[in-house]
Amino acid sequence: MSSGGADYDVLVFGSCIVDFISYVPRLPKVGETLHGTQFATGNGGKGANQCVAATRLGSRTAIIGKLGDDPWGTAYYTALAAEGVNVEHVDRVPDESTGIAQINVANNGDNQIVIVTGANKRLGPSDVVRRQDLFDRAHVLVCQLETPVEGTIAALHAFKGVSILNAAPAESNLPHSLLSLATIFCAKAATHKLQDMGCKTVIVTLGEKGAVFAQPDNDNRVYHVKPMKVNKVVDTTGAGDAFIGALAHYLAKHPDAELGNCIAAANRVAAWSVQKPGTQSSFPRAGDLELPADLATLQNQWECV
Repeated sequence: MSSGGADYDVLVFGSCIVDFISYVPRLPKVGETLHGTQFATGNGGKGANQCVAATRLGSRTAIIGKLGDDPWGTAYYTALAAEGVNVEHVDRVPDESTGIAQINVANNGDNQIVIVTGANKRLGPSDVVRRQDLFDRAHVLVCQLETPVEGTIAALHAFKGVSILNAAPAESNLPHSLLSLATIFCAKAATHKLQDMGCKTVIVTLGEKGAVFAQPDNDNRVYHVKPMKVNKVVDTTGAGDAFIGALAHYLAKHPDAELGNCIAAANRVAAWSVQKPGTQSSFPRAGDLELPADLATLQNQWECV
């Protein structure tokens, strides 16, 4: 499927979660109470984060998701629309709370996160069936694991273009059907093991060490993509989502580019985000980045290992 014939560069099937963020000198130990230095709220959830990241870089985006029928849901819906995301397929669920995340962020940028998914747990196969036309009109599909796996499997089955499954939050014993359906599986695990389990292209994110990837047609070769150096890490919350949203954007906008070049570009977006506080608020817009129009110039940022 070419991006030229698609209504949307990136379609996201996933979560919308409100962040409650406490900034602390360090992460608390078990049973310990610490005095925080600042409190903030923001919009998060891996699905919406990745959608906003792609939108800010210039992709035409839409999201299929669930929000509670509460003030948090109303505010989130408005904020997504203001970002330029198509929110026509975000449902407000009666008698369900909007998903929330409690986040502690330490001075060194490390974080702890607890999520209560709320309305997100209602995102299922029926939401795919009634929106097949939307799946037919997108170039790249992005899914995660903050919503029920049955719906994610249905979404991947319904989509015929390039699909990215972000295996986060990490779960054990994922169905083999889920692993084999996505075009690209992005995780923090051994590449060859994941391919042996049925994954096709595998990307393993390594944070400050960059990323590695392997493709099924490259004779078991693994490639390392160099990280983008940053002066100071302020907040790592959402950096992985900035990477996935950017990767989807570059795959949609540069369908003929080599995967390593797209990953290198996405690394730069993630590196920008960790130097800013917050989650979606830390994601760059296209004009913020010094990226070449031709991603081939990033060829020197990755190599076979």
